Amino acid sequence: MRVTSAAILGLALAPVLALATAAQAETISIAVAANFTDATKVLAKAFKAKTGDDLAPSFGATGQLYAQISQGAPFEIFLSADSAAPTRVVAGGFGVKGTQFTYATGKVVLFSADPKLVTGADTLKDGKFDKIAVADPRTAPYGAAAIAVMNKLGVYSTLQPKIVTGASIAQTYQFVDTRNADLGFVALSQVINRKDGSRWMVPQKDYTPIAQDAVLLNPGKDDNGAKAFLAFLKSPAAAKIIESFGYEVGK
Repeated sequence: MRVTSAAILGLALAPVLALATAAQAETISIAVAANFTDATKVLAKAFKAKTGDDLAPSFGATGQLYAQISQGAPFEIFLSADSAAPTRVVAGGFGVKGTQFTYATGKVVLFSADPKLVTGADTLKDGKFDKIAVADPRTAPYGAAAIAVMNKLGVYSTLQPKIVTGASIAQTYQFVDTRNADLGFVALSQVINRKDGSRWMVPQKDYTPIAQDAVLLNPGKDDNGAKAFLAFLKSPAAAKIIESFGYEVGK
């Protein structure tokens, strides 16, 4: 079989082109509120399929992530569990003005691995349990919402001795999942796919809406990949994924 010079050139260039394509792919560093962990993993796969770029997420309580950002952590994007932290990021000169937007609105659930324990607000009023898990309200917006709910029901002072505090909503959920706490206030996204246990969907009128905002950080201001992910986060495809985890989009 006769091999043409063009074919030889093509074979020679193939590895070079493959390397060039790989070199174009980016890894985008993002700080993500713990409640959005599972949704982020699915979004990352969809984004990679669309662009070839990877996400490198770091999960934690919003307050803790804000502290890291304000101390110079090289994150390119911040996905917060509230709107206040991104606002402070921009005001402090760590984020890019005009890039902040609400990507999801979260919902609070009182959940127990015990299928008979949670029946509604009366579960809190009766107080027939030893430990209730709540995320640290100083750093986690879902924790602040939990305290607001207990205050509105008039049970916070009674239940305070029973509260075990998670550093983030992820740790709070772990307390409940492992039954180290009888029940706890968690994010709907954490239990939406569970068929076991018992839960009470806390009415949204009982706490300030948890508007979760995104913002482009200074290390990502000239990064096309970071900008592309924020644009993707606003897309119908991303909205469908986000809503599948129990969040509201465009509210």
